[in-house]
Amino acid sequence: MTPALETRALRLAYGATEVLHAVDLTVQAGESVALLGPSGSGKTSLLYAVAGFLAPSGGEILLDGRTVSTTRTQEPPERRGVAMVFQHYALWPHLTAVETVAYPMRRRGMSRVEAHAASLAMLERLGLAGLADRTPARLSGGELQRVGLARAIARDPGLFLFDEPTAHLDTPLRAALQEELADRRARSGTAALMATHDVSEALAFADRVVLLREGHLVQVGTPIEVYEQPIDLWAARLTGAASVLDVALVEAGSADRMARIRIGDLVIPVKGIVADGTAAGDVRVLVRPDWATLGGGLTATVARIWFRGPHTDYQLATASGDVEIREPGPPRVAMGATVGWQLDRAWLLDARMA
Repeated sequence: MTPALETRALRLAYGATEVLHAVDLTVQAGESVALLGPSGSGKTSLLYAVAGFLAPSGGEILLDGRTVSTTRTQEPPERRGVAMVFQHYALWPHLTAVETVAYPMRRRGMSRVEAHAASLAMLERLGLAGLADRTPARLSGGELQRVGLARAIARDPGLFLFDEPTAHLDTPLRAALQEELADRRARSGTAALMATHDVSEALAFADRVVLLREGHLVQVGTPIEVYEQPIDLWAARLTGAASVLDVALVEAGSADRMARIRIGDLVIPVKGIVADGTAAGDVRVLVRPDWATLGGGLTATVARIWFRGPHTDYQLATASGDVEIREPGPPRVAMGATVGWQLDRAWLLDARMA
C-alpha cells in the first residue's frame, strides 16, 4: 500500500540555520504518528513543510506516492489534500463557527443547507452547539481550537496534521476530542501526523511515536517500545518519569537471555543488552515508577511523597540512587520512614548511552 506521507532526506533551514537534518519519515495509510520533542526540536517546522507552507532546503516530500515538494518545485497547500489544525488557530475572523466548519464542506460540493446542518452536528459533538453563531473574537482559546479541529475534520482529507491540537483544552474536553479523532479516523482510514510535547497524548494517540531532538530523529517505535526500551537517557526522560540506578552487572544479556544485575544481596533479571564484550561491573538501569513497589527485600528511606489523587508517588533514597515508585491510593508510609522495596522490572542502559 502506498504510504500517506514520505519525507526523504528532508532538510529545512531558516536562513543559515538548519532545523531539520535529513529526516526520513513514513506515515502509512490509516496510521497515526506522533512527533514528540521539546520546543525547538523541529516538530512544527516538519508539519509546515508537509502542509506546503515551508520549502525544503534538501530532500523531498511525497503524499500518497506523489512528489509535492523538492528544492525546485512546490505544490501549493490547497492542492495537497491535507488538513492542518494550527497551534494558533488560524481561523477567518469574519466567519462564524458554523460558517467556518461549513466552508470546506461547501468546497467539496455540499449544498448550503446540507453543509450548515452537518456543521451544526459536528459542533455539537465537540461541545460548541451554543456557540455556532460566534466569530473568533467571541471565543475562548479552547473553543477556537475545537473550531479549528472541526474545520479540519470537515475537509475529509487524506492526511491530518495536528500542531498541539489539545494544548488549550481541559482534561474532559481533551478526552472527548481524542475520541472524536479516533472515531473519524477509524471510519475514514485517514492518516494523521501530530506534533506534541505532551507524553500522555503522544502515547495514547499514536500507532508509532517519533522522538525529535534538535531536528534529528532519535528513535521511532510503538508507544510501548519508546516507553519501555528508550534508546538513551534523553529519550527515557522525554517519555516519562525515569529513575536511574547504579548497579552491578552479573551477566550481560543477549537476544534470547535476560541480563542479571545485583542490588544489595539480590540478583535480579532485567531486560536490555549491553555492548558486546562488556565485563561484569557497574552499569546503570532505568526504572519507571510502575516497575517497582513498596515492600520487599531491599531497603530505602522515604525522601519525598506526592499524593496525586488516584495514586501516590514516592521518592526513595537507596544505596543505588533515588528511585520513584507509584502506587494506587493515598500514602501508606510516612516521610523519613525506612521501608522495604522491590524492583519488578528494569531496562538495562548500554554504557555507550548518553
